[in-house]
Amino acid sequence: MKTEVKKDVFEFKQFSINQDQCGMKVCTDGVLLGAWANLDNKLTALDIGTGTGIIAIMLGQRGTELTNITGVEIDEASFYQAKENINLAPWREKLSVVHQSIQDFASEVNDKFDLIISNPPFFTGGTLSESQAKNNVRHTVKLPHSDLLRSVKNVLSKEGHFSLILPDLEGYRFIEMAEQYGFYLNAVTAVKPTDQKPAERLLLDFVIHPVKNVVKEQLTIRSSSTGAYTKEYRELVKDFYLNI
Repeated sequence: MKTEVKKDVFEFKQFSINQDQCGMKVCTDGVLLGAWANLDNKLTALDIGTGTGIIAIMLGQRGTELTNITGVEIDEASFYQAKENINLAPWREKLSVVHQSIQDFASEVNDKFDLIISNPPFFTGGTLSESQAKNNVRHTVKLPHSDLLRSVKNVLSKEGHFSLILPDLEGYRFIEMAEQYGFYLNAVTAVKPTDQKPAERLLLDFVIHPVKNVVKEQLTIRSSSTGAYTKEYRELVKDFYLNI
């Protein structure tokens, strides 16, 4: 008798994400970023370190004006997983994925993108895992933030936006570093797990022209008293999660 192997699949309302081959599974950070990024007047998008392809696929669902969404992934297993998920997406015709480092991609491609988005590695120190795949996903081993900023600068359109999510402390450090590469903070949303806890994540949006007024907001995921999702969080992710 054959034992049936159950595949690791995360189901969303309009698409599914296979994640059995990826070091980075579907997580709140990626969904937050994919739902939060501003898509107004965006025709092309680039997802750096696409992993399972989830953010690129979310952009495809949200962005009715988006005609081309490219994911870049250096890890071979993740690249094939993203390709699998993209081929299953209802809007697959505007999605593609490239197996390459963003450093090489940015130095070779002639295209400019209206939106560049990334849920990047963020640990710059500490103990590395025995799993190289986890190190590549979580630590800035193969993608230092300086390389990320340099690469984005090469392929971002003049009026384009660069959006990413980082832990609170790393996010503030990144804002300072981004200034050295000619990026201006355009919007920041501090994400709190509950109303009784401090912010743990920063959703950041940068442009390459001066900004008069930075949009500063706060998002709370759950109520500390009931444990239920807040109205603001439900509103942000309601088009994606099955249970919201």
